[in-house]
Amino acid sequence: MIRRLLLSVLPVASLVGCDVGPDYHRPQLDTPGSFTSPGASSLAPVWPSTVWWEGFGSPELSDLIAQAEAHNLNLQSAIAAVSAADAAVRVAGGALLPTVSGGAGASWSQTNGTSFSTGTSSTGSTTATVGRGVIDTRTYSATLSASYEIDFWGKNLATFRAAEASAMSARYAAEVTALTVVSDVADTWFQALAYQDQLDVAQRNLAFAQTLLNVENGRLNAGTASMLDVSQQAALVAGQRANIPNLVSLEQQEVIALGILVGRPPEEIHIQAGTLTTIPSPVVIPGMPADLLRRRPDVAEAEATLVSATASTRAARAALFPSLTLTGSGGWENGAINGLFAPQSLVLNAAANAAQTLFDNGALSGQVAENRAIMREDRAAYEQAILQAYTDVETALTQTHYAAEQETLEQAAVAQAQLASKIARAQLEAGTVDITTLLTAQQTELTDENTLVSVRLARFQALVALFKALGGGWQQATPVTAQPVPILNPSIIP
Repeated sequence: MIRRLLLSVLPVASLVGCDVGPDYHRPQLDTPGSFTSPGASSLAPVWPSTVWWEGFGSPELSDLIAQAEAHNLNLQSAIAAVSAADAAVRVAGGALLPTVSGGAGASWSQTNGTSFSTGTSSTGSTTATVGRGVIDTRTYSATLSASYEIDFWGKNLATFRAAEASAMSARYAAEVTALTVVSDVADTWFQALAYQDQLDVAQRNLAFAQTLLNVENGRLNAGTASMLDVSQQAALVAGQRANIPNLVSLEQQEVIALGILVGRPPEEIHIQAGTLTTIPSPVVIPGMPADLLRRRPDVAEAEATLVSATASTRAARAALFPSLTLTGSGGWENGAINGLFAPQSLVLNAAANAAQTLFDNGALSGQVAENRAIMREDRAAYEQAILQAYTDVETALTQTHYAAEQETLEQAAVAQAQLASKIARAQLEAGTVDITTLLTAQQTELTDENTLVSVRLARFQALVALFKALGGGWQQATPVTAQPVPILNPSIIP
């Protein structure tokens, strides 16, 4: 029976895999030949390594990033999303194979009824006996059944491919989250050190201003300085002292912010006293723009999402066509358990069911239209991700170039301001200038030193942005249309 059933559907089965479209094709986009920002270099590319932050030479920064990789809650959420997407792949793959189930049962019933019996007497006559009694009915069974939807139009396969692509997208999204977390840790740590540098500048200037105030008080007592001179210097001391608590607060706020990033309570976060002036600047040189795309997890995520949307559209189109489901079962049924598996107890049946939706008020066609719109939306998002990748690199290159140039100029300005303050102090002691000249020189020096700290911070943060823009050492191992592959750092993302 099963053989005849299969032979009857064989002509239809030859339609399996008929193209209902659409197929995924990577969009053809214009790729610039090179980066044109002032920070671009014609030297051989130096792409970031997977541990690019170690180039800053700080064990403390490396330890903070290791803690973030292990405990950051956003990253843990992204990892859980990967596991959920992998489970969805297994769910979608279930429809590609038959569903097989087995069962066993036993039933017993008892009824009251009338019983008849006949017999022959010794004289040859036939006798009949009528009586009432109890009738027992027992049935034992064992069954094995299978059901399979023939995937004529590729609906189930397309659904499976969509789930696979979604799982890859989840992996790439987790990589994006990991790169963002690592970059945020580095930025926050650099910002905390910058506030420490500014605090050091403020404390040194306060100490010098206080010393000068003491000198002015001595001169006032000696009659060589006026009360105005002393008041002006006292006002400078008070202003510099008032600025220190704000710098301490800002530095502590950055330390507290590290707690969120590393997944630990704020009271457990402490960083050592440090400075940006001793931190080396690792070398990073971008290659060709065409090489950038396979190093950006956000671009890979956007493409995987587009692949999933394309496969979902194909599945929605396939749902417009008829479906055929084959079912079959076999088993044994007998009134006695010791005869259950006897040949005469065997029971077989098979069936084929074809179904076609005739009217659904436009639900199926609406689903196709919705998926097509989502596919266009995802294509635009993919193109936007590529454009964003190029823009991020150009922006970071520009920032690093001009921040380095400004830092050099600002260092010269600080040197000149320090020289001016030194000359003004000497002239004040010689009595050739008044206190106002020295106050002006001091204020200029303080401003230039704070500006130098801000410019140095901007350069380090631009470097972090460049490492992030270049993908942070991540590389796409296989095309997005292939089977999901393990990510680069399995210790972070499963």
